[in-house]
This record gives sequence, C-alpha cells and structure tokens, in this order.
Amino acid sequence: MKTLFFSLALLFLAVSCRESIKLNEVQSVSAMKNVMWKGELGAKIQLDTLNKNGLYGIGPLEGLAGEITIDEGQIYISTIDDNNQIRVEKQAHVGAPFFVYTNTKKFFEIKLPEYVTNLNLLNKFLSKNHVRDDAYVFKLKGEIESGKIHVQNLPPNTKVSSPKEAHQGQVDFEIDNKAVEMIGFYSNSAHGVYTHHDTNIHVHLITEDRIIMGHCDAASFNPKTIKLYLPTGSKS
Repeated sequence: MKTLFFSLALLFLAVSCRESIKLNEVQSVSAMKNVMWKGELGAKIQLDTLNKNGLYGIGPLEGLAGEITIDEGQIYISTIDDNNQIRVEKQAHVGAPFFVYTNTKKFFEIKLPEYVTNLNLLNKFLSKNHVRDDAYVFKLKGEIESGKIHVQNLPPNTKVSSPKEAHQGQVDFEIDNKAVEMIGFYSNSAHGVYTHHDTNIHVHLITEDRIIMGHCDAASFNPKTIKLYLPTGSKS
C-alpha cells in the first residue's frame, strides 16, 4: 500500500513539473513563410487538440479563409460574409496553417509610458524594456482611438507562391473609438515564423462586444485609456 501511494505521489509530482515547465512557454506550428512562399495552406494543427486552460493563440484559418484568436481558452474565428462584412463566431473544431499559442494563467499590469501611443511604439517599447530570451504573450485592454485590421478571405483552391498571392481576397477594416482586447506575441527571433520581418510582435484585435475580430495592422490609443498585461515571469 505504501509502495502504491509513493508511486502515485511521484507520478503526480512528475505531471505537475511538466505542467509548470509548459506554462508560459510559447509554441509555434509551421511558419508564415511556408504559407506565403510554399503555399502550405492546409491545417498543420487542429485547435481542439490543445489544452484550453489559460490558452491564448493567434493565426490564420486554414486555407487563409479567415482569422483565429484564442482568448482565455475561447476560440474565435472571423470570416467574411456575402456582404463583405466580418462574421465572428466561436468554434472549437478548426485548423490553422501556422499558429502561435501558449498557456498562461497569471498576468501583471505594466503602465505604458506617455510616448507609447500606437503599435509601432509598443513594439519598440517591448523590444527595449521587456526583452526575454524566449517569446511571450501579452494583452492590451481598453479603448483605442483608431485601428486597422484585416481578415484573410482567400478564394477556395487558390494556389499561393508569394505574399501578394496569399493576400488575394484580404478584406481591410478601419475601426474608431472602440473598447477592444488585443492578444499579441512578442519574439525577436521568430521573423517569418509568426512575425513579419520588420517587427517583433504579431497582434490580433477583438472588440469587447465580440462583433469585430482580425489581424491588427495598426492601432492608435491614449496610453491612459489602455492597459498592457504581461505574463507573470516576464522581465519587468
């Protein structure tokens, strides 16, 4: 009986250790460059296979048919309807051609300096003040003054061999004075994987009412009306 109890205790400890190691660890599947240049549009990951506890993630929908944002384990997809408008819905059984994700339970707030008034300046701020050896997720919550997002809408069966071809059908939207949440990932070594070559961040935006969601190309805000959250364990 004592032997069984000891074995179970060791098993529990081993599982706990594995979970603690994985917590906050950013995982990526395939790469943006494989989609853009090699035309690998099929799903490389099925999101219903992931642990939803504290799950955050962003990426395009398979076939570049939309966008995916995971916020606290809730999977949102955005697609373009027949009227060329965004449709946002929750779906669990979806796949992505490339994806970045992590499981994070605790965040702490960072006060943004007055000069950080847009995503480009946020990128510089994080790159200078919150550099880590590994990638991390971050959140922004509050009201933006203006923003630009896009939703991929590649026609079915389209062949892709360049970024220009990959963005066929992409629909752009401008939003103003909206309460939003932005889920982003920072890395200074993931260019072409899940960040573009000229930035260290990849960001998706979803409005507080969950009506609008997409890849965030730009956002301007008053740093007094928006809050930045980093995962516990990030360098402050």
